[in-house]
Amino acid sequence: MTELDKMIDLAREHGFTHAAALDPDTMILMPEVRDMCLANTCGQYDKNWSCPPGCGTLEECRQKVSGYHSGILVQTVGDLEDSMDFETMICLEKQHKENFAELTNVLSGLYPKLLPLGAGTCTLCKVCTYPDAPCRFPERSISSMEAYGILVTQICKDNGMKYYYGPNTLAYTSCYLLG
Repeated sequence: MTELDKMIDLAREHGFTHAAALDPDTMILMPEVRDMCLANTCGQYDKNWSCPPGCGTLEECRQKVSGYHSGILVQTVGDLEDSMDFETMICLEKQHKENFAELTNVLSGLYPKLLPLGAGTCTLCKVCTYPDAPCRFPERSISSMEAYGILVTQICKDNGMKYYYGPNTLAYTSCYLLG
């Protein structure tokens, strides 16, 4: 069993529905994805250190991801009663973020240069200090894959992981770059 296989097993042990190897060379940071952040549909653009512009320019993000040679994708997939089942959506997101934080703690002990990229904005603090004061927890703050300009559907496809699991399902996807 390879080290990467062990990391995938570890991800599943930490509650993720799916985990797969991630080839960092498939990480294409796209200005079009950052433009979606600019539309501010989540309400966090220019309000959070982990979101644009607080997380850095696309070029700065590109520099942060360069030099990694392996990684893993992780997903939490769940069934919804219907497309308006917001209660389950919130529960799935919470479960995904909790599992992601736990596995981040484990992997950061194994990989000193670990770069975790999550799903959605950082929620460590009730109110982010951005832009008035430095981040309270820079070592624990996690930007989303989208904040880095990554089109999640494409990176899943490029790494052999499904993104869509059928009607009335929802998938939260995150990744770890191992270094």
